[in-house]
Amino acid sequence: MNNLRRKLVGVAALLLLKPFAALAAAWNKDAFGAKTPQDALKGIGAGNPAPSNDLAIEAPQIAENGAVVPIEVSSAIAGTTAIAVIIEKNPFPLAAQFDFQNGALPYVKLNVKMNETSDVRAVAIAGGRQYTASKEIKVTIGGCGG
Repeated sequence: MNNLRRKLVGVAALLLLKPFAALAAAWNKDAFGAKTPQDALKGIGAGNPAPSNDLAIEAPQIAENGAVVPIEVSSAIAGTTAIAVIIEKNPFPLAAQFDFQNGALPYVKLNVKMNETSDVRAVAIAGGRQYTASKEIKVTIGGCGG
């Protein structure tokens, strides 16, 4: 009787948790573990993205505290399926990557850590092509290991 109860509870738990497994994307270990911006770009499949004015980065020109730097990225590129944020001078440049389903608004807002003044690059993937935009953010107090 006790074993039957355990099996039923285990099956119920699997049924409840299984829908959430579909929401999780695979971890891109190579891209997030990359030590250079070029390796991070290769890791996300964007070896040579084209500059685009349809990709916007909203962030402060000067971040007084590098431990919390707010960044917003939006894409007006039709069919955007992913947005990545790369911080050129961070120890691990790929700060975030977001995937979008059809019809989702390609907009993200995040807080990142920055050790020093650096270019922040947004990369959008749309229709099998890669696009990029960048903005320099000056940091007055370091946040990554400083």
